[in-house]
Amino acid sequence: MKYSHIIFDADETLFHFDAFLGLQTLFKQHGVTFDRQDYDEYQTLNAPLWVQYQDGKIDAQTLQVTRFNAWASKLSVSPESLNLGFLNAMADICTPLPGAQSLLSALNPTVSLNIITNGFTALQEKRLHKTGFKHFFDHVVISEQVGVAKPDPQVFEHTLALLDNPSKERVLMVGDTPKSDILGANRFGIDSCWLQHDGQTCPEDITPTYQVSHLSELEALLVK
Repeated sequence: MKYSHIIFDADETLFHFDAFLGLQTLFKQHGVTFDRQDYDEYQTLNAPLWVQYQDGKIDAQTLQVTRFNAWASKLSVSPESLNLGFLNAMADICTPLPGAQSLLSALNPTVSLNIITNGFTALQEKRLHKTGFKHFFDHVVISEQVGVAKPDPQVFEHTLALLDNPSKERVLMVGDTPKSDILGANRFGIDSCWLQHDGQTCPEDITPTYQVSHLSELEALLVK
């Protein structure tokens, strides 16, 4: 196999991330029926915050608290408690993407498997335990802990240092978000595979090495 080390994104690459269901689960605990309109309003605030986080303009704590400020005021609770409740709900409802178990099982004996995620610490450990995937990975690098997020090359540099700096030619990044996963790999100088979901497009100035629409295609590509 060409690659000795594979780095995966987490959300919507290995694990489903159904934020709407997670928010419904969270607010149900507070006696609130959270509907699609509520979710759309939440996303008008949340989505730009993620862009700012990926661009290094705000830190993880600011993102996590700011997105829940309005609801915290309505419910007379702290935004920190709402954020933690949301991450716990996301861990509880987490399921692997189709093909994830097969892919990781096929690669595990011969390849070093790792994760770089811009997702948050409170979710990652619980999710890996719940899905039984923890043993597959040598390192799980969480941007919140490193202090920089994908696509910043520093988070890739940090990860490769943990892996004793293998040759970049032997490292592949797999992710579903062109502007963080693929752009980050391009900037750092490693190959990338874009997992394209229905309706997704890739900006013209971001070019992945490979493109697949299902993890089974990636398994066929890598395990020959």
